[in-house]
Amino acid sequence: MATLVPIELIASKIYLIRGIKVMLDSDLAELYGVETRSLIQAVKRNIERFPSDFMLQLTKEEFDSLRSQIVISKGKGGRRYLPYVFSEQGVAMLSSVLKSKRAIEVNIAIMRVFVQLRKTVATHKELSRELADLEQRIEGHDEQIQVIFEAIRQLMAPPDKKVKKIGFTVKEKQRTYDKRG
Repeated sequence: MATLVPIELIASKIYLIRGIKVMLDSDLAELYGVETRSLIQAVKRNIERFPSDFMLQLTKEEFDSLRSQIVISKGKGGRRYLPYVFSEQGVAMLSSVLKSKRAIEVNIAIMRVFVQLRKTVATHKELSRELADLEQRIEGHDEQIQVIFEAIRQLMAPPDKKVKKIGFTVKEKQRTYDKRG
């Protein structure tokens, strides 16, 4: 099935705020094909579906920080209020508030991206744990490896002094022979 919205586009619109992965109301409105104002009105008509862990309003500092990170314009006709952000559960709840076919399809795509992000994070955590385990196992081996290298170097080096012959040496008096001519 071809996705309505590219996964990369959705993933690029997920931010980490207060330790939670969230999406901006304006980004969601754009993906759903509605005005931000309409999305917020639909949410406010069903506010009981959006507890504080599903939806929260950014502080001025959070919004300024986010604006500098993602270059949100301050142009004319800008926001008159601080934006709302929706957690994964809040985005899932939006499908019960926005009932268009597009909203449902986009919602499914967004949920798949959140699941994929969780899998990626889990993979990274597993790799980090395995790397830490490997570092711990190798930690004491540095000295042992150095000893092995030193032994190999000694075996490869030429001997420093003449090796004494093993056994007995018999020295005899030399005989003088007559020279006859």
